[in-house]
Amino acid sequence: MRNSIMSVAPVEIEHLTKVFKVPMRQERVVAVRDLSIKVEPGEVYGLLGPNGSGKSTTLKVLLGLVTPTRGQTKVFGEDSALVSSRKDVGFLPENPYFYKFLSGAETVRFFGKLSGLGGAALEKRVEELLELVGLTEAAGRRVGSYSKGMLQRIGLAQALVQDPRLLVLDEPTAGVDPVGSREIRDLILALKARGKTILLCSHLLSQVQEICDRVGILARGQLVREGRVEDLLAVRDRTEFVLDEVSPEKVAALREAAEKLGLKVVSSGRAQTTLENLFLEAIEPGASPDAGSGKN
Repeated sequence: MRNSIMSVAPVEIEHLTKVFKVPMRQERVVAVRDLSIKVEPGEVYGLLGPNGSGKSTTLKVLLGLVTPTRGQTKVFGEDSALVSSRKDVGFLPENPYFYKFLSGAETVRFFGKLSGLGGAALEKRVEELLELVGLTEAAGRRVGSYSKGMLQRIGLAQALVQDPRLLVLDEPTAGVDPVGSREIRDLILALKARGKTILLCSHLLSQVQEICDRVGILARGQLVREGRVEDLLAVRDRTEFVLDEVSPEKVAALREAAEKLGLKVVSSGRAQTTLENLFLEAIEPGASPDAGSGKN
């Protein structure tokens, strides 16, 4: 029985179309058009697209907040229009709102009670989640004093309070600085390692590249690309070598050898990191002023 439950897709979207009527005008806007997506158990799936591409509408239909015009969405095999389909779903909206006068611990406890938890089990769960999201030391502080990154992490804690199998995250690192963004991404990967399935929307492509197994790209309400990240990013008919500590003389010899084999060298040069990685390395305690500057 357990194996059959685990084999059911956490998310199935089949030929979803959503049309909105424009108030006071005889017009209709197609937000999502014939969208079909399937998220497998234990994977991190990224839904990408510019503003107005239909990402948020898709999530709202999946969470039962909006009724589809056509098509169907399922959560663990159950129609997402049913309240019971959401018992195993945790949700973090793009701009979560919390009562500012509550502390971090009180906030998690509040959502735990809404989920039916209580007593010693709830207190243990609050302690575990605050430790998981790195807010144990800030547990007694009022949420109104939290930074944006801390708010996102307490939001993840409330989304996890009933130990859901599926997490739906809408722009989980929006407005968060690089350090906080890295912490949230590490947390998402840790949740994946625990067997959670994660569906996230984001416009931060570097974030998606690092944590997602598969992505779907929406444009004007339609799915225009979908697949595994490494497959989508691969440049066809090109092979790349990354060599360590190669002198200019050896680079010249390699280029000459490639030309003798009839190979075309498209480009060569020093390997580069990302600006985000450079920033994170530079602010590490003990980093020297020239760390990561490219000086030898």
